[in-house]
This record gives sequence, structure tokens and C-alpha cells, in this order.
Amino acid sequence: MVRVHDGRAAEAIYRPILVARRGELEALAHLDEATASLLAPVLDLHARDPATSDQVGRLPAGLLPAVDVSALPDTSESELVRWGVPLVPVIGLADSNRRLVAHGVAARAYAGRAVVRLRTGQVRAGPDATTSAVERVWRLVRLVPEQCDLLIDAGDVCCPADVRLAEPRIRRLAAWSRRHAWRSVTVVAGGMPATLARLPTDEPVRLDRFDWQLWQRLSDLDVGYGDYGVACAAPGPDGPADRLPTLRYTTDGAWWIYRWSRRGGRGDERFADLCHTLVSAPHWPAAGAGFSWGDHEILRRARHGAGAGSPANWIAWSTSHHLAQVLATLPRPQRDQAGEPWHAGRGTSERGRSGRTQRGGETRRAG
Repeated sequence: MVRVHDGRAAEAIYRPILVARRGELEALAHLDEATASLLAPVLDLHARDPATSDQVGRLPAGLLPAVDVSALPDTSESELVRWGVPLVPVIGLADSNRRLVAHGVAARAYAGRAVVRLRTGQVRAGPDATTSAVERVWRLVRLVPEQCDLLIDAGDVCCPADVRLAEPRIRRLAAWSRRHAWRSVTVVAGGMPATLARLPTDEPVRLDRFDWQLWQRLSDLDVGYGDYGVACAAPGPDGPADRLPTLRYTTDGAWWIYRWSRRGGRGDERFADLCHTLVSAPHWPAAGAGFSWGDHEILRRARHGAGAGSPANWIAWSTSHHLAQVLATLPRPQRDQAGEPWHAGRGTSERGRSGRTQRGGETRRAG
């Protein structure tokens, strides 16, 4: 759960960092408004694309994304105020004075707030130096701490050693964060490997979600949860550019990776076989197609009701299920909490609906 400095529950309970590309944006677009209000996605922009601002403008009401343009050249073309759609700027401590001023203009024009992103691998100075750095940010963007959400980004956490290394760094930054009246504090990490090419094909392969394990180890800090969806924190050669049909299916503590390369028959038939294998697995949710828009699309293909889609579609369906699974697992907001997990989207329409927690579990490790 995300708590702000005065003990109030913040609007969102989940802050995924997603690359601003078609698959991830399509998954966000299919959220219903009630579910959307519980997410505060951070969109990483790696290239200029005029269509991105249009796609962000078509996201559901109640979904206010933060946008990180730190990978773009520091020019007027990358200023977020030019987008003309509601958003929250993402600020880094190393941003130039010029970019910080531009972020301040965008923050005041849209949401009146910003996200400050601290990457643990880049924060090497002591607490006093870090405080000086954020005070520079607040001064140039003309915001106060109460108007800023703090994102502690651990980056890649892909094995037990990464978890052990990241935990003390995050605890030090979390202790430092208590010096200031942040609007919220969230820990983010990514556990998906940079490439899936070494995994077996034509059988489901279980991968531990080490980012989820890290957050559970930090539960005593009472910080919010974020991740990188079903993507790697450091983009690799795989991802949606891989032409091999792939679904990345999230469960409580693991991903099940489905990569199908079976020869023979049409491509639609091979993908239908992949989806049929998935919907027959113990980790297919009891709510079935009602669990998320992505699950609905997967079931359609398992029944040979639609085509195989594209790499962007596979990422969209995987991301849609992942968002629903995380929201079904996280504690619900304090104002509604009655001692049991929050379940997304009961009674909502099928489009974007999230539902009950999954049945069954994983009992074997493949690969």
C-alpha cells in the first residue's frame, strides 16, 4: 500500500514502469475506469513518436500517467507541456536546469505534481548530498515535497544475489526519504530476464519473480509497489521484436513463459495450440476470460476464434493480465480495507475487467 506523509491513503496502489509503445499502451487502454484509478503508470519514452501523445490522450478517464523523457535529447521538442494531454512529468536528479524548468511548467499545467525517480545504481552520494540534489529539483520545478511522488528504482533484480544486493541500498534510500514530506514513496524493480532466447520452446517455463520477492522482503518499510510489467528493466534484443510467438503469464510469485516454435500447420493454428495449453494449465485463473481483457483475448485464440496477432499484441495481452494479477494480489486502499486482499473489477464490464485471485499454483519448475 502507498502511504503519504500524513497517513492518508494515496489514490494509486500500483506504479508500473512501462515502455511507451503500442502493446503496453493498448493494455492500459482496455482498463475500466475503476481499475485505472488504482494505477499510476510511468511511461518510459525511448524515441520521439507523435502518435504517443495521441495514444496517451485516449487512455481511460482516471488514469493519469507519468512520462519519463530522460532518454530523449534535451531540446524543446521533448518538452511534455507540448503534448497537450494530462500527464505527470518524471524528474531525475541529473536532469539539466533547462529540463527541470520545462518539467515544472508541465507539472503546473496538468496535474500540479511530479514524480522524482531515484535509480539506486546512480545514487552513490550520501544522504546530505542527495537532499541537496532534490532541493535543487524542487527549486527549479517550483514544487514542494508534498507535490512529489518518490520512485526508488532498483532496476534489474533477476536472481537471489540481485535481491540481496538491492535490499540494503533501498533501505538506505527509504530511511533518507523520511527526512521529507513526500506525497508517496514507491519501490520499483524489474525481474524479467533481458532475453528469453535461451529458454526451452513448446513447453511452459517457470521463472521466479525476484522483483516481487524483493518487495516482500521490504514489507516492513510500508512503501508502495511498482515493477516493469512483463518487460526487462534494461531492454534487450528479445522483447516484442521477437517473432517467435510468446506469452509472459504472471502468477503470484512467478512468470510462466510460453514460446511456441512447433512446425506444421498455419501460424494461427500454432498460436491457438499455445493458448489452448495456457488455458488448460493450473495457473489459468478461475475467472477465466473475465480476469482481464488480455485473458479474454487469449481464450478467444485458444478456441480458434481469432488470428495469432503480432508481437505487440502478445505484449499487450501479457501486460493486461499482469496488471490485473498484481492488483488482485496487492492490499487494497486503506479506506476500503477490511482485512482481506483487494480484488479488481467485480461487477464491471468484460472490457478490461479484473477479477478473483487465481486458482491452483505452481508445483514444478521447468527448464
